[in-house]
Amino acid sequence: MIPLGWAEVEELQLGRLEGGGASAVITAIRGDSREVGAGDLFVALNTGVRYVDEARARGAATLIPDHQEAALAALAALVRSKSDARVIAVVGSAGKTTTKDILGALCAPHAPTIWAEKSLNNEIGLPLTLCRLEPKTRILVAEMGMRGLGQIAALCAVALPEIAVVSHIGPEHLELLGSVERVAEANAEAIASLPPGGTAVVPERCPELEPYLARDDVTIRRFDPDGVDRENGMTRFSLDGQTVELELPFTQRHHAVNALAALHAYAALGLPLDRASEGAGAIRLSPWRGEEVSLPGGGLVINDAYNANPDSMRAALEHLAERAGDSRRVAILGEMAELGSESDRYHREVGELASRLGIEVVGVGEPARAYEPAVWVAGAGEVVDAARSTLRPGDAVLVKGSRAVGLEGIAAEITKFARAWSPS
Repeated sequence: MIPLGWAEVEELQLGRLEGGGASAVITAIRGDSREVGAGDLFVALNTGVRYVDEARARGAATLIPDHQEAALAALAALVRSKSDARVIAVVGSAGKTTTKDILGALCAPHAPTIWAEKSLNNEIGLPLTLCRLEPKTRILVAEMGMRGLGQIAALCAVALPEIAVVSHIGPEHLELLGSVERVAEANAEAIASLPPGGTAVVPERCPELEPYLARDDVTIRRFDPDGVDRENGMTRFSLDGQTVELELPFTQRHHAVNALAALHAYAALGLPLDRASEGAGAIRLSPWRGEEVSLPGGGLVINDAYNANPDSMRAALEHLAERAGDSRRVAILGEMAELGSESDRYHREVGELASRLGIEVVGVGEPARAYEPAVWVAGAGEVVDAARSTLRPGDAVLVKGSRAVGLEGIAAEITKFARAWSPS
């Protein structure tokens, strides 16, 4: 991290600050007492006050903040003020984390680059990412999530991005926002935050975003899903009058579209499109985003259980049908949360799509009844038994649902019991 003087942090008056002195220098800010050492500042978040003594014993200074989110934002803003790194904000209803992971890997061979870990994208995660800025950092790829209006604007006020990537706009958090148009408005706060001369990367054919693309002092780059072509293990992208060919570590078409959005941001940074392939081999997607494991008997299980909304569910089901080929297709689907009054309709439509694609559904949770599943269970605790009795060697299986359902460990359990299957 860019070093902070003790006096600089004291002046912020964030709470109970201990363990340093006038000559002390802070070289890292952490929220996990198990990771701290000398020169670190441990910020006691949530129940972290219990571990202040442990952090001090490890040699760290400590802060018990009066208001944890405000304290983290102030610390991150202080670090950010000392950096001339170019910040990219990645927002959207789906594909944020994948786009961020891809963009970070593509940029890294060309400039010292930091990108958010996993899905650290909220009022805690975004400041912790900014606090990883180093003096040599030239590019920082930040992911920003939201559950309502004003949240992305607040994150941008700390991060100060010059490029905003909107990966997708679709139904999410409708219990709070009410409509897809309001979802677009919330995500467009990243575009409004851009300085003159900034760049917004947005989906082609997204009418909900159009009202927020009228600025004449920023460049609008539109990525078209039709500009992606896959053949013989390679993916070809069309942008800026060029064809870019990458070997990607995933097969999902919707992830390839995320890669196209990332390439537009990469180009907006002035990085060479003819050398984009140098970072492709280092792409590592965050957990539970379409991880694929082979099963005995020629089957496979796809763990896409990090989260779900109607658009990401549709993409995952279509990918399952494509990957399955002639194999039997089974989808273990939890609910899609926070869809408000239209929840039943969205769940019904997903169930209808699964039926058209020849996918047998195991539904998890009360809202999942609307999928009209072949098998239904009340919660994640019953899924393994249902899977054990439903699945057969050679099946192609998808596991997906909103994070609150708790399905992320199910793919690993299927892999364990499948070892007993005959390879025939």
